[in-house]
Amino acid sequence: MENWLYVMFIEKTKTYNRLTKAAVERHVANLKALDEAGHIELAGVFKGYPGVAGMYILKAESLEAAEALCKQEPLVAEGFATYKLKALQPAYKENNYLL
Repeated sequence: MENWLYVMFIEKTKTYNRLTKAAVERHVANLKALDEAGHIELAGVFKGYPGVAGMYILKAESLEAAEALCKQEPLVAEGFATYKLKALQPAYKENNYLL
């Protein structure tokens, strides 16, 4: 059985520097809700990559379901960021590293 994860790269817009504490709190609340629902494999912030704020690695039933999760991210919905979404098929011991 194929197992896919979805990588959301969160990219800053020109209004990112106007990010408010309230917007960050909505972002964190969304992250917590995604985690509690079992959708977060990994999330974090990038340092040293201009224009990229961070990323989520999402667990979702499909690319379309992952896309819906990306669109509900407050940073995206409120215009502080955009995103790029990529499908990732993990390689690990149990699937013989995709061989």
